[in-house]
Amino acid sequence: GSDDIIAGNVSKYTVLPAGYCGQLKKGHLIFDACFESGNLGRVDHITEFEYDLFIRPDTCNPRFRVWFNFTVENVKESQ
Repeated sequence: GSDDIIAGNVSKYTVLPAGYCGQLKKGHLIFDACFESGNLGRVDHITEFEYDLFIRPDTCNPRFRVWFNFTVENVKESQ
């Protein structure tokens, strides 16, 4: 669930709609935070234009999530 501890960063993680089994298409977003200072722990697909992003806590103070550092690839025009 959403209360799970997020331990690591997503690494070239492709987010697909629930039940989708076909080829990767333009607009199926690929998230990556596997680099120094990356902090994206989980991504959930909601709609084509909406995703829930779960940011990992700051390394030195787990109470804070004050910055967001990750990349997004494979976007389509007007997405």
